[in-house]
Amino acid sequence: MKQTLTSIASLFLVGLTISFLVINCGSNKKPAADGELEGTISISGAFALYPLTVRWAEEFRKEHPHVRIDISAGGAGKGMTDVLSGMVDLAMFSREITEVEIGNGAFGIAVAKDAVLPTICSNNPYIDMVMERGFTKEAFANIFVTGKDKFWGEVLGNKSLEKVNAYTRSDACGAAEMWAKYLNVKQEDLKGVGVFGDPGIADAVKADPYGIGYNNLIFAYDTRTGKPYDGLRIIPIDLNSNGKVDSEELFYDNMQSVMQAIKDGVYPAPPARPLYLISKGKPTNPVVIEFLKYILTKGNQIVHEAGYVQLPAEFEQAELERLN
Repeated sequence: MKQTLTSIASLFLVGLTISFLVINCGSNKKPAADGELEGTISISGAFALYPLTVRWAEEFRKEHPHVRIDISAGGAGKGMTDVLSGMVDLAMFSREITEVEIGNGAFGIAVAKDAVLPTICSNNPYIDMVMERGFTKEAFANIFVTGKDKFWGEVLGNKSLEKVNAYTRSDACGAAEMWAKYLNVKQEDLKGVGVFGDPGIADAVKADPYGIGYNNLIFAYDTRTGKPYDGLRIIPIDLNSNGKVDSEELFYDNMQSVMQAIKDGVYPAPPARPLYLISKGKPTNPVVIEFLKYILTKGNQIVHEAGYVQLPAEFEQAELERLN
């Protein structure tokens, strides 16, 4: 049974509230002129897409100051529930949309791409060995799925009796679902201590020298430096299972090279995946439609600098046409 680190979750929720108020506080000094876009958009869902959606909202409101955009993150599962129940206009979503969800009215627009990355504490005493060898898909499965490898000695083939402390997500989310899909299981099959939210799992791994987890790209790397956040390292995936990290597998040192590997298909998919904004049925609210069109045109100019992978131009055009 998964345990839950509620204190970390609580701290992150405080941070979310602050970000939410920054976007929405302040009143318009002048009423909207005739023909000027005016209204409210409510959005909830995946942590993976939250930082980019905030950026889009800030830039969109510079052009349309009479539009209010309310954004909250609580996981992809919550976003889907909220949008299908009519509680919000859009859901931020970070996994494939199922046929059942489509049947219930989910209408998804792909807006960017990112990936889930395996993370380890930078203070792990075996960090050099991990960086040199990487982990195979089977090695990850032996930790997160079967629980076969419980000690670092079993993982690395040495005599260490230090326990491997795996961390997973306690909330229904795209990151966990994509990591599970990479390992050929479902989120509920993942073993480990359950932690709420992307920042929560990153903090848990940072604080535990023997910890291992997984994070969305934007929560693994600092966009200001392009390097992994202090206390975190990214575990290289040994794609050809030859027991070492070859030069073509060594792209984790900085964010830009990881993004290029995702774009080129070198990093496996899953756990790489597209990110979506979802409405219930094809959107009819003019404010929502304009926001989505902005994202797929002007908004795509900030995707890369925000730490995400831009979709191909022809794909964005196809998504635009679906809104007409």
